[in-house]
Amino acid sequence: MTVTQVEALFGSKSKYRVYLDGQPAFVLYRGELSRYHIREGRELAEKDYGDIREMLTKRARLRAMKLLEISDRSEEALRRKLSEGGYPPGIVENAVAYVKSFGYLDDSRLAEHIVYSRKGQKSRAELQACLLRKGLSREQAEEALEKAYTSDDAKEAIRRLAEKKHFDPGCATPAEKQKLCAYFLRKGYRYED
Repeated sequence: MTVTQVEALFGSKSKYRVYLDGQPAFVLYRGELSRYHIREGRELAEKDYGDIREMLTKRARLRAMKLLEISDRSEEALRRKLSEGGYPPGIVENAVAYVKSFGYLDDSRLAEHIVYSRKGQKSRAELQACLLRKGLSREQAEEALEKAYTSDDAKEAIRRLAEKKHFDPGCATPAEKQKLCAYFLRKGYRYED
């Protein structure tokens, strides 16, 4: 394998992306470049390549654990974050499997947790959009909503939002009531609720 390019990462003074045979391979720190004698145009020995992959595997596993310690993430979100960090796809999959083996990564549990924690403040449609943004599948989102979200939750969320907007149904004009109803419909609540 030939090192075809070594480029500094944008916004970092110590990280470099290494290209092998014209393809982006991995990201290393400045000291690691000199330790493995990585320069443009040089051959990378198989032993060094194996050592680098082993080191990156350990680093990716620790990074995955740290990311999950900071906040609960979906499998897809964790993959995306590790890939953004410059880890190769095989190492990303290894790190995901590693944290999954300890039970730290469970998309169904995450989906239910999000729905339970926000169901008194958001409509079903808003919760589904939130779950999809977090990288959960449509099926997982629907399953969590079926388990945890009822029409009573929607009514409670509407009541809270109306209180927050200082809405008094006894004193409100028909125009004010219509305006508030339109607001709730835009937020994804059903007309019946």
